[in-house]
Amino acid sequence: MFENLADRLERSLKILKGQGSISEINVAETLKDVRKALIEADVNYKIAKQFTEDVKKKAIGANVLTALKPSQVMVKIVHDELVELMGGTKSEIKLTGQPAIILMSGLQGSGKTTFAGKLANMLKTKKYRHPLLVAGDVYRPAAIEQLHILGTQIDVPVYSEPEKKDPVKIVQNAIKEAKLKGYDTVIVDTAGRLAIDKEMMDEISNIKKAINPGEILFVVDAMTGQDAVNTAKEFNDRLNFDGVVLTKLDGDTRGGAALSIKSVVDKPIKFVGTGEKMEAIDIFYPERMADRILGMGDVVSLVERVQEQFDKDQAAALTKKLAKDQFDLNDFLTQIGQIKKMGNLKDLAAMIPGAGKAMKNVDIDDDAFKSIEAVISSMTPVERKNPGIINGTRRKRIADGSGTTVADVNKLLKQFEESRKMMKMVSTGGMKQLMGQLQRKG
Repeated sequence: MFENLADRLERSLKILKGQGSISEINVAETLKDVRKALIEADVNYKIAKQFTEDVKKKAIGANVLTALKPSQVMVKIVHDELVELMGGTKSEIKLTGQPAIILMSGLQGSGKTTFAGKLANMLKTKKYRHPLLVAGDVYRPAAIEQLHILGTQIDVPVYSEPEKKDPVKIVQNAIKEAKLKGYDTVIVDTAGRLAIDKEMMDEISNIKKAINPGEILFVVDAMTGQDAVNTAKEFNDRLNFDGVVLTKLDGDTRGGAALSIKSVVDKPIKFVGTGEKMEAIDIFYPERMADRILGMGDVVSLVERVQEQFDKDQAAALTKKLAKDQFDLNDFLTQIGQIKKMGNLKDLAAMIPGAGKAMKNVDIDDDAFKSIEAVISSMTPVERKNPGIINGTRRKRIADGSGTTVADVNKLLKQFEESRKMMKMVSTGGMKQLMGQLQRKG
């Protein structure tokens, strides 16, 4: 996500670094390159032009030409303008009414149904809501089935009437059901088409009039680039939606939609989807996204993901086990499970300042833990609790059972031992000792 744009912007801003003197010519050259970078990222030409003009005005007004570190001042100005371009601040979803009604809109294939499931899961686990999913797409039987499957995965009920073809009536019945059974949030999935047509627009407009939703979200595939912005404008002209959801931001996208859409429709981006897992949904923070585009990382989001998986009781129990030297492979497997729940590994790496660029050409497989899990699962309960007893014969049996090699088993046991020592050192107040060792190695 944004990798090419981030690289181009970094190269553009380097024009100002190491210069003996900074002039309006230097600034103009830099901003010309910035404009090219934005256009290559599929940002609308007019928006890219206006962006660089705004940056130039602020740069000259901020006395960049006479600043001690002009390149740093320019980075700050570009950062602040990127934040404004993407909406300035995060925008909360509105959960008003009894029940709160959220209407999903967008073209077929944009990821509406999957996102409806993700949103229901997020509201249930983080906002402690009691959502009801509604299958309002009466044309694709697969859409109804998909929503039921997602509902089962996240333990959220789904309302559908497969035999009926009147989406307005179905949605009205679903709201009655929610009131009757005490669901406080209704999330309505709707039909889409491969392209905008009058029938689809009339239908979703009729649904809107019938149920008066408190929140209308427009879901768009970020990989469609500038087309996403054009589609958003047409939907907004008809529906006057409240916010945008960008899906597939983990794919090979140039990021132009995220940078252009707010300027075109004047509606905030509220959420982004970054994977297929039900947990792969993030609130959109313009400032954090600008940080990542300019290679500054996103430590706040990383910490939030860690905190979501942090269990105080489990952590306390783990600390005791480490202090008593009882940390075993079952605990190791639990820690891997928590890391996996945090999301896409490459996306997590990009949140660490400087790491995103360093990991750019490194292929981080989300299944990287599969072989480790397979090896540990092939061990007996006694072996997991006492890895020290795993001799050559046992290693051969474990390798055969897990479909790996003895070398893989040896590597895992070595990694486990190193992790155990490191975690014990930190947990028992040995941080100074650890730092001392690292300094001696340096």
